[in-house]
Amino acid sequence: MTDAPHRELLELAQEAARRAGELLRDGRPADLAVARTKSSPIDVVTDMDIAAEKLITDLISGRRPDDGFLGEEGASSAGTSGIRWVIDPLDGTVNYLYGLPTWAVSIAAEQDGETVVGVVAAPMRGETYHAVRGGGAWATGAGEGERALACRPAPPLDQALVSTGFNYVSEVRAHQAEVAGRLIPLLRDIRRSGSAAVDLCDVACGRLDGYYERGLNAWDFAAGDLIAREAGALVGGRPGQGPSRDLTVAGSPGVFEPLQELLERLGAWHD
Repeated sequence: MTDAPHRELLELAQEAARRAGELLRDGRPADLAVARTKSSPIDVVTDMDIAAEKLITDLISGRRPDDGFLGEEGASSAGTSGIRWVIDPLDGTVNYLYGLPTWAVSIAAEQDGETVVGVVAAPMRGETYHAVRGGGAWATGAGEGERALACRPAPPLDQALVSTGFNYVSEVRAHQAEVAGRLIPLLRDIRRSGSAAVDLCDVACGRLDGYYERGLNAWDFAAGDLIAREAGALVGGRPGQGPSRDLTVAGSPGVFEPLQELLERLGAWHD
C-alpha cells in the first residue's frame, strides 16, 4: 500500500501520537490551569500542550535528527532531510481544559513540501485515524479494529450536516457568527466540535457531510486534510486555492463545491 520510507514515517507518527495521547489522557492534573495565552485572552495554552509537543519532538528527533519541525507550541526548525513534521500536540485545548472529550493529537509528515503521512489520535473516543498519500484513509479503535474510511455519499446541500469553528479574536468570531447565521437555514444543521482535526476526520468517517473554518494554521489541518482527501473527500480553501488561514473547506464530492461557492458569496473568508 505504501513504500517503505512512508510506512516508516507513519509508524513513527502513530507511536508519537499514541504516547502523547496517553500523556494527555492519563496525566491531566485535576487543577489544570492556563500556562499562557496567544491571539487573545481566551486563546489558551496549558502546560500539557507544551509537555505533549516536547514528547513528540523529542521522540521524532531522537529517531530522525535531520528532520524539520513546525509545531503549534513553538517547535520550529528547517531540517536537512526534506522531511518536516507539522504538529498540533493538543487540538481542542479549551475542550481539554474544561474536561470535554473532543480533542486530539495531530501529526503530519511533509516530504519536500507535500503532506505524505497524517495521524490524528482522539484518545477520549478511543480512535486513531491515519493516512499515507495514495494509500487510503484508515481508523483503528472503537472496538472495530482497523477499517477503511470513506466519506458519505453527497446529499443535497439543504440536507447536509456541516461543522465549523470559531476564532478566538472577538471581531473575527463575530463575523463568523454572522456567516453561520446566514448559512444555517440553507443546511440540515451546523455542528461545532472545537477541534478542526476531529472535524476533518469526521468528514473522512462519514459522520459529517462538510466542514469549513476561517483562521486555521497549517498544524490545525495538515494531518486531517490528508486523511479526508484519502477517504474521498475534497479539501480546499477559496475557489481555486488550497486550505489556508483565509478559509478551509472539506466535504463529500457534491457537497464541497456548492458549500465552497456559498461561503465565497457570503464572504466567509474576510470581515
